[in-house]
Amino acid sequence: MNFEPTAEQQRIRDAVAKLCAGFGDDYWLACDRDHRFPCEFHETLAEGGWLGIAMPEAYGGSGLGISETAVMMQAIAQSGAGFSGASAVHMNIFGLNPVVVFGSDEQKKRMLPPLIEGRERACFAVTEPDTGLNTTRIKTKAEKRGKQYIVSGQKVWISTAQVAEKLLLLVRTTPIEQCSKPENGLSLFYTDLDRSKVEVRKIEKMGRHAVDSNQVYFDALPIPEDDRIGEEGRGFEYILHGLNPERILIAAESIGLGRCAVMRAARYARERIVFDRPIGQNQAVQHPLAANWMALEAANLMALKAAWLYDSGKPCAAEANSAKYLSGEACFDACQQAVMTHGGYGYAQEYHVERYLRESLIGRIAPVSPQLILCYIAERCLGLPRSY
Repeated sequence: MNFEPTAEQQRIRDAVAKLCAGFGDDYWLACDRDHRFPCEFHETLAEGGWLGIAMPEAYGGSGLGISETAVMMQAIAQSGAGFSGASAVHMNIFGLNPVVVFGSDEQKKRMLPPLIEGRERACFAVTEPDTGLNTTRIKTKAEKRGKQYIVSGQKVWISTAQVAEKLLLLVRTTPIEQCSKPENGLSLFYTDLDRSKVEVRKIEKMGRHAVDSNQVYFDALPIPEDDRIGEEGRGFEYILHGLNPERILIAAESIGLGRCAVMRAARYARERIVFDRPIGQNQAVQHPLAANWMALEAANLMALKAAWLYDSGKPCAAEANSAKYLSGEACFDACQQAVMTHGGYGYAQEYHVERYLRESLIGRIAPVSPQLILCYIAERCLGLPRSY
């Protein structure tokens, strides 16, 4: 059992940290204040080939695993970019995994290189206003007409839809009442985000202002049959293939942000003098930060285990969900404590920790709630009866 990062993983961490050093606190503060997508950051990652870290080498990627990808995403968040930086590339890094696994050779050649090179950006449209995480009950539908599908309906909480050129879309192609199982009859498409047929409305939200969230309305959007991924009616099965990697990456990003917050707070506690001594000399300041550090390190071990299991082709759902849960909670606690360590200054934007706290909630809420993870572990690991 070896807990040391591989030489490749350490190289990735160092290289990404060096790249992120060119995008300091002022950059992310400006993006957050101006609600501006970090285009320069996205372009720099693309130029360095980082957007293809988990994509096959045959299509311009690096062909590395989720373990290496998690190292990269953690380094981005830990640099101070937080979820503003991680979410700017998150979908592009892992989102087209269904295309990699289930797409045809023609689709891979057509769809993957532009994403890897940064010429196109993608958003992921699954969630709907009235279904939440009950994905089998989505109502957005696609009707087959000749060689194309016509899509109508709406999605919500779709990140980067303001700037994306492409859309990974899950819709119902067969009415649920005609299916033997609720998960049947759903199909997956990767297609152009045609804004003449798609209305994108921005959702004003608490944090992560640099990366937009949206309601998306489809008004008879035509999608060529060639843009359907895999077989019609098996889309739910295909997106399940990407759920565990997404949880692992969210966990890694949460750990990175939490570590950043703890280090900021510790530095401030060393430098801030009150009553002729640094406040970090007081146990009431030391102990919460020490507990935050331990919680983040423990969560990181679970994330590393989940990533190793996934890359080894072994079952990892319990570990991936646990990593996401533990990391989200540890990150939130760390960011909250960072604000409290700064006192009144923690509430000021110029000290940045207030942004970390706002962004830390993302790792708790998305892509699945803490409560549903607890339900999953109770049912699958403890053998308790299903509660929902």
